[in-house]
Amino acid sequence: MVEEIQKKLQNEADTLRQIQKEYNKALSQRQQLDGQLNENIMVKKELDVLKEENDVFKLIGPVLVKQDLYEAKQNVDKRMNYIKSELKRVDDMMSTLDKKLDTQRDVIDKLQQAFQQAQIKASINQSKS
Repeated sequence: MVEEIQKKLQNEADTLRQIQKEYNKALSQRQQLDGQLNENIMVKKELDVLKEENDVFKLIGPVLVKQDLYEAKQNVDKRMNYIKSELKRVDDMMSTLDKKLDTQRDVIDKLQQAFQQAQIKASINQSKS
């Protein structure tokens, strides 16, 4: 009985570690997206300051290519919208993983209690023998 509960406890702990690993990966992804969004917000502010006659260049590989100001603004807006949708997706995933973590911790708590009770019963039975 004690060994069976211990084995279940180990499996549930492994599952918890896996969920935590997924959560940390999502958190890292979110931080990266947040940084990209902030960078694009700064670019948009800079583009908004420019006048139509100003030159805008886009870095493509090792080459700077002249780009239309309107097109540059459109590209930044599209990129920001994409990043925002990715942030929402990652936030939703993190929320789901949060719930899974809570559930998994509850399962482990219950198994730990059952394990302790089984150990007490086993020691009581040994002392009676």
